[in-house]
Amino acid sequence: MILTEVLKKHQMRKEYKLVTIVYPTHNDIIEELNWLSTRYSKEDIFFEAEKDIVKIYLNQLDFSLFKNDIWQRISGLTNENKKQLLQEILQKIENIKSYGLKGKKRVYVGYDKERKVKGRKLKEIIRGEYYYAKNHNFSRVNNEVPKEFVNKIIVGDSEEILKQLPDNSIDLIFTSPPYNFGLDYKNHEDGVNWDEYFKKLFRIFKECIRILKYGGRIVVNVQPLFSDYIPIHHIISNFFMENKLIWKGEILWEKHNYNCKYTAWGSWKSPSNPYLKYTWEFLEVFSKGTLKHSGDPKNADITADEFKKWVYAKWDIAPENNMKKYGHPAMFPEELAERVIKLFSFRGDIVLDPFNGVGTTTVVAKKLGRRYIGIDISEEYCKKAEERLKLSKKLCLSLFGKQED
Repeated sequence: MILTEVLKKHQMRKEYKLVTIVYPTHNDIIEELNWLSTRYSKEDIFFEAEKDIVKIYLNQLDFSLFKNDIWQRISGLTNENKKQLLQEILQKIENIKSYGLKGKKRVYVGYDKERKVKGRKLKEIIRGEYYYAKNHNFSRVNNEVPKEFVNKIIVGDSEEILKQLPDNSIDLIFTSPPYNFGLDYKNHEDGVNWDEYFKKLFRIFKECIRILKYGGRIVVNVQPLFSDYIPIHHIISNFFMENKLIWKGEILWEKHNYNCKYTAWGSWKSPSNPYLKYTWEFLEVFSKGTLKHSGDPKNADITADEFKKWVYAKWDIAPENNMKKYGHPAMFPEELAERVIKLFSFRGDIVLDPFNGVGTTTVVAKKLGRRYIGIDISEEYCKKAEERLKLSKKLCLSLFGKQED
């Protein structure tokens, strides 16, 4: 086969990743490679046969579509040589674990051109890597949670319940604190004593820090109260930093919620007082003692594609649409909890939500093979969380004929 001008141009610019397979290149094989070449743009992938070597030039590829095409083609073939060739091509590409993502396509070239930092370790020491978290007094000894707390939904004040848990015993805390905890949502009034609110919240978060394992993570989903100009996400982050936790990062949860009116809290077409609209919320991520969370690599259940997508700290996820169903005014969607739990914990880890509400965190944790603890002051919400857990168990039984792990 002769290389086209398109291929030559891209070769010169080194815009292809070359993968080779040793395979006899007789007419049947040439025919199959020609079929493949007609299925995809030469800008994305190109095939060449030369002296019993099959060359695959990869730029980018919708691998799921490619895999489906290959297996459909194989199912319709009777020629064993063609079948084997297609299987080897598929396996060769599937084994490439280093790639970027662009929409649905895996990008095999150009994604890893980030500038490398020379002498990084030394520079981190000189500039003071997370200097604010130095000189902490955290113990490195982790402990087990008593069995009576594991996989339980607990009704009560988190501040008091958490005091019953041992130091360094929770792997991941994921929560979204309400603006009126300790009160019934149904009796919520707009006026909140913010000084008392933060005092109570920080007493609960103090307990969360204490029970978090060395290397454990706490992730707080929060939306600043923009109308009152209270940057709650900054206030909470400052608290954790002052208490020697390491700021691991901040994730923007883009909800594409454009319901706010332009003049709801400010001026129209005037510098007088323009109100800034936000369509996202924040997830503040912190680690205790070290950035590394220990665990068995076999218990990591995040896929390569999920990892590549989710480490980009802007997540496009639609808001929860079942709040009326569960009677809760401020739920986050299960997909948000799934990403946090899979990205920051291993299967078998203990996940805690001290403001569990109707149980989204605990339901997702159970589905993903984590142990869980959910605490909420509302007995009604805890009952709904238990119902969701039972429904999840029934669903698992109906689908797989067995209970979840």
